[in-house]
Amino acid sequence: MPSSQPIHICGGCPFISHFSTPSSSTNPVPVKFTVSCCLVASPAAVVNVNVDKKPSERNEVRLGLPSKGRMATDTLDLLKISNLEVWFQRPKDVVRKLVSGDLDLGIVGLDIVQEYGQGNDDLIIVHDSLDYGDCRLSLAIPKYGIFENINSLKELAQMPQWTPERPLRVATGFTYLGPKFMKENGLNYVTFSTADGALEAAPAMGIADAIVDLVSSGTTLRENNLKEIEGGVILESQAVLVASRKSLIQRKGVLDITHEMLERLEAHLRAGGQFTVTANMRGSSAEEVADRVLSQPSLSGLQGPTVSPVFSKRNGSAAADYYAIVICVPKQALYKSVQQLRMIGGSGVLVSPLTYIFDEETPRWRQLLSNLGL
Repeated sequence: MPSSQPIHICGGCPFISHFSTPSSSTNPVPVKFTVSCCLVASPAAVVNVNVDKKPSERNEVRLGLPSKGRMATDTLDLLKISNLEVWFQRPKDVVRKLVSGDLDLGIVGLDIVQEYGQGNDDLIIVHDSLDYGDCRLSLAIPKYGIFENINSLKELAQMPQWTPERPLRVATGFTYLGPKFMKENGLNYVTFSTADGALEAAPAMGIADAIVDLVSSGTTLRENNLKEIEGGVILESQAVLVASRKSLIQRKGVLDITHEMLERLEAHLRAGGQFTVTANMRGSSAEEVADRVLSQPSLSGLQGPTVSPVFSKRNGSAAADYYAIVICVPKQALYKSVQQLRMIGGSGVLVSPLTYIFDEETPRWRQLLSNLGL
């Protein structure tokens, strides 16, 4: 029998990292989170079940997230959407279940979408740059031996060592993108060995001549005397929002939830590193105060400052001797902006981080509708 356990998700917490996914070495069990849209703590049920409902037999919209790592913790605040089930899966299974129809939406790395989606037309990228999970899929070779003076993909392809009898040996977990890249770039004598986990030791152990793997800072490559080469980057990757084209068109509610998720993502990314700064300032009129604020280069805000009267009681009636100024300031200009506010008479300066900045309709939504023919 499935077991359940109540969990509370606080709507004010941006990251929730203490959830775990029960698993077995032989039969991984997915964990289902059913989440209500709420700005206060709301109950969510965790149920150990199999993904056995067919798309036509369910009403809920399903979002797949990687079962561990930063990509899961950085997207848990998206759970505050009604009628949305969040399923923690292995990244490659998110893509596979999108193709099979068991999931409607997913957030994974672009490298995973390209590797396991393999150009499937049903997969559609809704948002291509969620600004985390940055890495690149790259070809790396040793710094020593016959590769010491090889610094480009063209030079690697022209090495006389590679023949049908002695091909370039590449270790990789990307068995679709790796061979595709080599073929497209004229490396005809190549053989691939599949591997998961740390590949960097493979050349030193004599298992492979080169590797194709994900690279972030490049530190691990350098520690293993490996180098990237010019023209050897296969794919620049980061977290993306991907959807099933069929679900978006055919399943009720999927398009609406996708719209809401896209709006939240765009607004959250737009607010990154931005602060609301509020201050009081004495002045004769809102226009006079606005002129003083706009005279300072760091105080213009998004479209300009908001200036409103601050009323106090004087001689038995309300009077406005002070005005409240509200502006939006990027993090790198925060201290300079506070100094400039003080210079023009600002006091009682309050600073708050921004979570969302909703602007005009995102172009990505219009592009999605166009891609769907809607």
